[in-house]
Amino acid sequence: MAAEIHSRPQTARPVLLNKIEGHSDTVNSAVLIPKEDGVITVSEDRTIRVWLKRDSGQYWPSIFHTVSSPCSCMSYHHDSRRIFIGQDNGAIVEFLISEDFNKMSHVKTYPAHQNRVSDMVFSLESQWVVSTGHDKSVSWMCTQSGSMLGRHYFTAWASCLQYDHETQHAFIGDFSGTITLLKLETQTYSTITTLKGHEGSIATLWWDPVQRLLFSGASDHSVIMWDIGGRKGRTLLLQGHHERVQSLRYLQLTRQLVSCSADGGMAVWNMDTPREEAPQWLDSDSCQKCEQPFFWNIKQMWDTKTMGLRQHHCRKCGKAVCGKCSSKRTSFPIMGFEFPVRVCDACFDTIKEEDRTPLATFHEGKHNIAHMDMDPSRGMMVTCGSDRIVKIWDVTQVVGCSLATGFSSR
Repeated sequence: MAAEIHSRPQTARPVLLNKIEGHSDTVNSAVLIPKEDGVITVSEDRTIRVWLKRDSGQYWPSIFHTVSSPCSCMSYHHDSRRIFIGQDNGAIVEFLISEDFNKMSHVKTYPAHQNRVSDMVFSLESQWVVSTGHDKSVSWMCTQSGSMLGRHYFTAWASCLQYDHETQHAFIGDFSGTITLLKLETQTYSTITTLKGHEGSIATLWWDPVQRLLFSGASDHSVIMWDIGGRKGRTLLLQGHHERVQSLRYLQLTRQLVSCSADGGMAVWNMDTPREEAPQWLDSDSCQKCEQPFFWNIKQMWDTKTMGLRQHHCRKCGKAVCGKCSSKRTSFPIMGFEFPVRVCDACFDTIKEEDRTPLATFHEGKHNIAHMDMDPSRGMMVTCGSDRIVKIWDVTQVVGCSLATGFSSR
């Protein structure tokens, strides 16, 4: 069922501790059980499994439960041992896990959506389960009565969700690349604002209620930090992945962001250093350096008897430039560009060698990562994905030793 990994490399990178195998389809979510050597997984193979570590060092399933529809996501509340499972048919099923993690009892089934449940959060404070689905809606239901309290529809699939338990604000990312902030009430809601910055569908969100920061990862391979608490519209762009960013976690104490992508890439971003906002790209009909026309500027092309040029943008100043005036490439981590990007020749000359010092570290998970979870007390991480394998990591070398209070919890 599981293989124990004994190698312990000395370099500062995640250390693979265990691999759990046995699923027959994609593992959509995995969480580490706090204060236990255990993992809970849900899969497209319609199973919910609780894996406990045995004396042999291997993980074996203590609970193996099959439901009627593929499992798409879950929300686990450890103090009450309540677990909510989102399904492909739109239903959410609630179970209660026994103290010894050997038995699971059905509590309720919630008719939350008409299509696949994409994400959900259980709030013990309000006794709500808030969920998003491919029926283009967010719904919130009462876990005491099982009744629907409210629903809001979007123009695209609602793909991910974060919830502020104290203020009852919900952040919903969708497939159009928009993040919507809603204030939820019993039987009603209000739309606070929408956030637009990604060029692809939103795949994952993470909300830090202490510093009031929202992080989003998308199919455009980028991460954006939204400073909600600052109320000035400040955003920071982080580019270092080469595939869709699918999972995020922010560490409050060490001020580090951990992101994972579909190609197995893991990034640890230093958010405790001064960073600059990337500029907005400017519009122009001609190069803002040499003034040569772009190919759609027919009038200037005719007047000057020249061929039109292709438009590019400098990532440092945002100006519209031609290829000749932006022939250089460089990294610029202070703006979030951890790998070389296009800059105009003038900006390239202003960037010093120390400006290229990386502000993030990158690691290889060596499997597709659809979901990632971290343990607050032990500095452990679990990843899972379409290869049907669950991997458990020791990440203390990567994110520092102050982990007991350094992780934000969902």
